[in-house]
Amino acid sequence: MKRAVIVIGIGEMGSVFARGFLRLGHPVYPVTRSDSMREVAAVNPEPAAVIVAVGENDLHPILETIPETWQDSLILIQNELLPRDWQDFDINHPTVMSVWFEKKKGKDVKVVVPSVAHGPNAELIASALGTLNIPVEILHGEDRLLFELVRKNLYILTTNIAGLETDGTVSELWRDHREIARSVAREILEIQAWLTDESLDIDGLMQAMLTAFEGDPDHNCMGRSAAERLARALELAKQGNIETPILEAIAEKRLS
Repeated sequence: MKRAVIVIGIGEMGSVFARGFLRLGHPVYPVTRSDSMREVAAVNPEPAAVIVAVGENDLHPILETIPETWQDSLILIQNELLPRDWQDFDINHPTVMSVWFEKKKGKDVKVVVPSVAHGPNAELIASALGTLNIPVEILHGEDRLLFELVRKNLYILTTNIAGLETDGTVSELWRDHREIARSVAREILEIQAWLTDESLDIDGLMQAMLTAFEGDPDHNCMGRSAAERLARALELAKQGNIETPILEAIAEKRLS
């Protein structure tokens, strides 16, 4: 029998990964809020993979309490993810995935562009999602991984925050409100540069964001977490002493 796969958080996204691994023949063990990770780890101390499929706000509490025997098997899939999110917990070699498909309740998976994965379990996760016809590109360098993580953050934060002002789809945002989109993106990239302590490829990242726009032009800009993302971005900008006049102007009108 193949080794078990643990899925922490069995919502819409977690269920997609669980289905892929079941098709590969792996037994899947879900961990919900009411379950003890340590009890599950006692039964499954060396799983093939541990997928952390919780939301962004729940990631750090999970990483703080993750059983040590699971650390080398971790697969992280959150939005707004950067290396500091796992390095702050002395987790050095997780598998990290930038997810570019969405799963809404009652609907099938919708792929925007191919997802990307880097780390020890990258090939395993690509094989699992491949059973569901979800494309995954395997990355072989940490520099490329950082680019892809920032690209996803730029896409999510720009569309959500600008969407608070403009509403509509990503194609409408770029067609009808390009200056707002550019201004928000520039401020987001300044925050990302501070968070990563890296000099970012601004032009390359902007073009990569537009490629994602083209992958799903009818994708709605403003998700359920848009206001939270704006508040979080402003707090990070404050910590980094970064001027964000556009984000602040949107917040003044849209956050109350």
